[in-house]
Amino acid sequence: MTIKTLEDLFIHELSDVYSAEKQISRALPKMARAATDEQLVAAFKLHLEETRGQIERIDQLVEITDGVKIKRMKCHALEGLVEEAQEIIDSVEAGPVRDAGLIGAAQKVEHYEIATYGTLSALATKLGYKEAAQLLNETLQEEKDTDDKLTAIAQQQSE
Repeated sequence: MTIKTLEDLFIHELSDVYSAEKQISRALPKMARAATDEQLVAAFKLHLEETRGQIERIDQLVEITDGVKIKRMKCHALEGLVEEAQEIIDSVEAGPVRDAGLIGAAQKVEHYEIATYGTLSALATKLGYKEAAQLLNETLQEEKDTDDKLTAIAQQQSE
């Protein structure tokens, strides 16, 4: 896809994060099964439900925004982050060390999503997509909240 306009960039970034969310929805159940801390397992399960809602929100955004259609593409950044999480699962014995590694892997994903949704929200605002910006801001806040929850779990583990 050739990107020449802000709308092209918006569609590209939206398509990329749509792929990312789909990948996350497949990775979170594996991460929940690999975690041993009950709070962490619950956080992964909750975020899986939120991720499903975020995918629906993107679908809704496309429906209400004229001219915006998701392009079929793969988010390579998320693919790499999911591979890192899988390496932790494969190479670290179940327990507190693996849990700490999974928290770190999950927070890398959250930070990627926070950056992406922040950019998308700003682009939507600039393009005059007011409803889309509101939907994107809802997702951005969920991602920030998840990051905060993961930080709290990590801090409790280290005490």
